[in-house]
Amino acid sequence: MVLIRGGRVVDPASGFDGIADVVLEGGKIARVVKAGSVAEGAEGRRAGQPARLTGGGEESAAGQLPPGKKDQEAMVYERVIDAQGLVVAPGLVDVHVHFRDPGLTYKEDIHTGAAAAAHGGFTTVICMANTQPKVDTVETLRYVLEEGKKTGIHVLCCGAVSKDFGGQELTDMEALKAAGAAGFTDDGIPLKDGAFVRRAMEEAARLDMPISLHEEDPAFIRQNGINHGAVSDQLGIYGSPALAEDVLVARDCMIALETGAKVDIQHISSGHGVAMVRLAKSLGAKVWAEVTPHHLTLTESAVLTHGSLAKMNPPLRTEKDRQLLIQGLKDGTIDMIATDHAPHSAKEKAKPLTEAPSGIIGLETSLALGITHLVKKGYLTMVELMEKMSLNPARLYGLDCGRIEAGAPADLVLFDEGEAWTVEHFVSKASNSPFIGQRLEGKVKLTVCDGRVVYQDPELRG
Repeated sequence: MVLIRGGRVVDPASGFDGIADVVLEGGKIARVVKAGSVAEGAEGRRAGQPARLTGGGEESAAGQLPPGKKDQEAMVYERVIDAQGLVVAPGLVDVHVHFRDPGLTYKEDIHTGAAAAAHGGFTTVICMANTQPKVDTVETLRYVLEEGKKTGIHVLCCGAVSKDFGGQELTDMEALKAAGAAGFTDDGIPLKDGAFVRRAMEEAARLDMPISLHEEDPAFIRQNGINHGAVSDQLGIYGSPALAEDVLVARDCMIALETGAKVDIQHISSGHGVAMVRLAKSLGAKVWAEVTPHHLTLTESAVLTHGSLAKMNPPLRTEKDRQLLIQGLKDGTIDMIATDHAPHSAKEKAKPLTEAPSGIIGLETSLALGITHLVKKGYLTMVELMEKMSLNPARLYGLDCGRIEAGAPADLVLFDEGEAWTVEHFVSKASNSPFIGQRLEGKVKLTVCDGRVVYQDPELRG
């Protein structure tokens, strides 16, 4: 057993936010009790040494923690972690990552991507299907899942919607589900044929699986990755207007309403898109939406400073759009924060702006960006941030995680919300980030998956 002592436990499932002790046993959370309910024996006074501790009690359904029973039989803990001053939260869940494996492993692979995820506090990630070959067969899916099992965190994977991302012929979605696909997506390539999208949603609904959509109509785009507006005018290019996103969001929200499918609008960037998701939800559509940390914290002007490091699809948009994204996150229109972790080599990103590939990495900065720009600025509470980064992503995919209560998986992240650090180095193979050099608050100290430590800051006590 492991005791995490005296941390600020934040459980988005119950809304509990308070000082508590957490006991882990057999890959599960055994107990969550009021701080001090688990009495320390003499052996436990030295950090990292086994301790004889008394404890007990169970978490109530309402999230109010009863005291432990100190008269219970003393128990030996394999490890005592002093979490005073730290937040203890459910392990983060990212529904949108690109690990480039198979086929493009010079950018990232499943093992380096998972290590970056653990470093950032993530215990579950869902890989996109735009690898080489695409994850459109059971064989490729099994490769990703088997490699993922070797990493220490939960690496899940979506199957492709269309064969070879052609947007014309459905994959064998039923076979992919049976082989372990978490959901379906052609992320990176928009599905242009509305009738095909309807068939795909009908099949996803039949299988009770989520389908995630990249919403950019290429008919309106001349240069992708840069917003059409004041900055693109300054650069002398046309770019990618919000209209390209808005028309597909509107179409797919209505198809979702018609089919009853569970649909995730990926990396939403447009304020108008947020309004359409809000309307669709009010009409009863099972539409979810995700937003990236970079769309919440940067605008189109970042391209002038960071060049291709601020180029992504969909692009960074205006300050008005950014504020509407934050509002959508606050009022629940946007359900999740997802990184769209998209590694590229330095050589690729060094190409001219209109030729460089779109995308940035994000697993190692996501939590700190959320704390620095959303919690510290009063837009979200810590409970709400954990809801967006852990509970809701788990709910979309029907995963048994995202909460801190007795019987839940021992998937946890411990972090110091006040510790400042400068973005400099990455565990990821890639370093294509516009946040390099930024001073952020919120440092991951420990990541635990299935009760096993998968990342630990050297300075952590215990």
